[in-house]
Amino acid sequence: MGTNTLIFWAYTRRPNVLKYSLFLLLSLLINNSAVKAQEIIPTYSDYLTDNLYLIHPSMAGASNYDKLRLTARQQWFDVEEAPNLQTLAYNSRISDKIGVGGILFRDENGNYSKLGGYATFAYHLMFSRSTVDLNQLSFGISAGVIQHRLDTSGFTRFDPLIGENDSDIFANMDFGISYYVRDLYFHFAAKNILSVSRELFYSDAVPSNMRKYLFSAGYVFSLNQYDPWSFEPSILFQAREATNEMALDVNAKAYYELENGKLWGGLSYRNGFESAEYTRDGEQVNNQQLRYITPFVGINYKKFVFGYTYSYQLNSIVLSNGGFHQLTLGYNFGESRERYHCKCPAINN
Repeated sequence: MGTNTLIFWAYTRRPNVLKYSLFLLLSLLINNSAVKAQEIIPTYSDYLTDNLYLIHPSMAGASNYDKLRLTARQQWFDVEEAPNLQTLAYNSRISDKIGVGGILFRDENGNYSKLGGYATFAYHLMFSRSTVDLNQLSFGISAGVIQHRLDTSGFTRFDPLIGENDSDIFANMDFGISYYVRDLYFHFAAKNILSVSRELFYSDAVPSNMRKYLFSAGYVFSLNQYDPWSFEPSILFQAREATNEMALDVNAKAYYELENGKLWGGLSYRNGFESAEYTRDGEQVNNQQLRYITPFVGINYKKFVFGYTYSYQLNSIVLSNGGFHQLTLGYNFGESRERYHCKCPAINN
């Protein structure tokens, strides 16, 4: 997470508000409110660990195997009650053109937590005449129910920002499109497309518009036909409508084919386009943008998948020098559909 998470984490630990008030002042990147840019399921780098469906509903059932993925993310091991996230995602092709999926998640951030679930329907149009060429256009839509909860048991006085409610439940939807043509792919997703009013915080602190747009593209290639190595450069661009926040991931991933699977790993760099001023030593004015780097590594062995990512924030002012750790465990099952003659690991698993 970026600086908005740092600020919100400090806010929700209100019993220690004096201790963490310093971090509330360090609004380095995001606008005014600590809760303003909170999204339902945060977009991290787990899409690079064979978990594309988590952010792109159009990928439900797109692969030649059914997929089950479990992720666990922990930030700042040296900080008590630091943010953590767990997700469980499943997707399957139930006919030649129809895919379905589901996501369960829990996101904890100090005294604040989210629980939710999504169900997905996807439709896949196959333009390929045979398995020689991959040409697939996919559409997906997800509907979810989310509960926000704020633990106020340690609060000593009424806070007008919070109001009288400590939990609320609301619904939202995501929509996505994916296109694969041989070794080239494109994804687009509109997240949280419904404008909803929530009761946990007053509306002037949490806008009803949580819409976020994702666009990604990549290409997979090898140096020659028999080379066990293949390489995948890709990008992911994301933008939030209400706050005009934007960020870009630049990714490089490599695969090495094994007899019973493949090794893979790479590097991702995320850069935010907004910057904010802060002062150091009471005089010098500096600007800082969200920047972090994420190495990742994993293995597919038969039908099992294991992945690990480590994100390190490159900003000069951070809450902790400890990074963000995330594990991905997966299993591919069901009857395998025909493999395409392409370097397309998201489809040919």
